[in-house]
Amino acid sequence: MKSILRDLADALRGTAMDYTQGSLVRAILLLSVPMILEMALESIFAVVDVFWVSSLGPSAIATVGLTESVLTLVYAVAIGLSMGTTALVARRIGEKDRRAAADAAMQAIFVGVAAAVPFSIAGLFFARDILGLMGADAWSIEHGSGYTAVALGSNVVVMLIWIINAIFRGAGDAAIAMRVLWLANAINLVLDPLFIFGWGPVPAFGVQGAAIATSIGRGVGVAVQLVVLFRGARHIRITRSQVRLHAEVMGRLVRTSLGGIGQFIIATSSWIGLVRIASVFGSEVVAGYTIAVRIFILTLLPAWGLSNAAATLVGQNLGAKQPERAERSVWLTGWCAMTFLGFVSIVYVFLNEALMRLFTDDPAVVAAGAECLRIVAYGYLIYAWGQVMPQAFNGAGDTWTPTKINFFCFWLLEIPLAWILALKLGLGQKGVWWSIVVAETAMGVSAILLFRRGRWKTVKV
Repeated sequence: MKSILRDLADALRGTAMDYTQGSLVRAILLLSVPMILEMALESIFAVVDVFWVSSLGPSAIATVGLTESVLTLVYAVAIGLSMGTTALVARRIGEKDRRAAADAAMQAIFVGVAAAVPFSIAGLFFARDILGLMGADAWSIEHGSGYTAVALGSNVVVMLIWIINAIFRGAGDAAIAMRVLWLANAINLVLDPLFIFGWGPVPAFGVQGAAIATSIGRGVGVAVQLVVLFRGARHIRITRSQVRLHAEVMGRLVRTSLGGIGQFIIATSSWIGLVRIASVFGSEVVAGYTIAVRIFILTLLPAWGLSNAAATLVGQNLGAKQPERAERSVWLTGWCAMTFLGFVSIVYVFLNEALMRLFTDDPAVVAAGAECLRIVAYGYLIYAWGQVMPQAFNGAGDTWTPTKINFFCFWLLEIPLAWILALKLGLGQKGVWWSIVVAETAMGVSAILLFRRGRWKTVKV
């Protein structure tokens, strides 16, 4: 027990451990605990927004949900770039070449800033049009466009907070990424109700206030990240001489990241498609789905943390020429993730309405969200592998295999199936929920089969 507590303390504090040596169980624990908390803190941004905005009515909740569905395209690019960043940084750290790791980190920051510009332009000038295209009602277009404008217009902080945390994760400094999000969330928790409802000299911005608060919180987090990165973390430090464009490293990063960007664009655009189909059945269904997704995110966090730990271990151990150790780490994290999500699925089946009522008392919203939780829970066991295995490929630098899996499971299976079940066969929103179960199951099975082939062990980055 003392050793476990000591390891947990080390995980939260950060450690200079070499993850290519020693106990794999300890390595997974030291990496996954701060990564789980990091993912939890990142998702809390959206959960807190929905919690406070829910008092403004279903249309306000739907505004957040519809905007988030578009903002997931930003997340797709940010997470895709973070995959390439983690793969390159982890591989260089495994090779004991910290300067090359820092070079990759600096180029990732440059690329992230450039990628944010088009999204900012779209948000600042076309917010109302974006909501209209997403099927928003009149209230959302009139009163919610400010939320969309701020959320998309300030997306550079979203981009950078993901990419720089990916640098820390790839280097093995996961505890730093966690602590940055502690600070960012603390700021958001205080500012959210302040800007939404107003207080003293601060006017009530309504739903737009949630976006303002979140952007400020993330912006402060990015500033702290940059300070730590340039002063030096335990495993990585960028020097002033490295603040320059490096075409070869940037090209390698972009090539490695393209597959990651592709897989998340496919996944997130599929989610946008599901929201669009669900919007046919009313704002209450969209609101219920929006809240359910937030609950899914929270309970998937341990599996995400484990899968990110697997990505770091795969990258570093392949860099250290230890492919078998890399493979063992993936199987171990996969079984841990499956065990956890098995317990979560039981909670969803029996306590779905209670979970929904934590966010809203609207009967129609509760019913739609509870139904979504219960049905999606049926695929949670296999979905654990659909999280861990793709991240193992990504950690190896093989970002195209998960992209192909996503293409077939989401675009060729999930969206057409949702449309057929919901609109053609008359299942309503249930058809959308069942399409998620089928697609995620197919993803988990195919990822396991492809991982067992072992081609990811020979990828060069």
